Amino acid sequence: MRLEMLRDLLRCEVLTGADALDTEIDMAVASDAMSVVLSSPHPRALMITGLTNIQSVRTAHISHLPAIMYVRGSRPTEATVKLARDNKTVLLSTELGMFDSCGILYSRGIKGGI
Repeated sequence: MRLEMLRDLLRCEVLTGADALDTEIDMAVASDAMSVVLSSPHPRALMITGLTNIQSVRTAHISHLPAIMYVRGSRPTEATVKLARDNKTVLLSTELGMFDSCGILYSRGIKGGI
């Protein structure tokens, strides 16, 4: 699934990386525990989390994840957004919760990474 389709499907706001929405994802890793995300790196996975601190972007970068989607309307700090831009990480935000977001993506063929 391309990130632009995900954006439309989950009514996401694009915070960074609008020029990279043609990126394909085929898996999602959903957790607020960054250690869980680190245990399952996958270069075509989307990280789904409610944690908006700078560690979320560092975790995505280390795990080679191209995008992070923040749930429940969560918004990262400007420092987090800047690091995401520097690392070319797409940041999205949706008003949906983690459970609903994962369910919608699963129904569209996106599998879990953990």
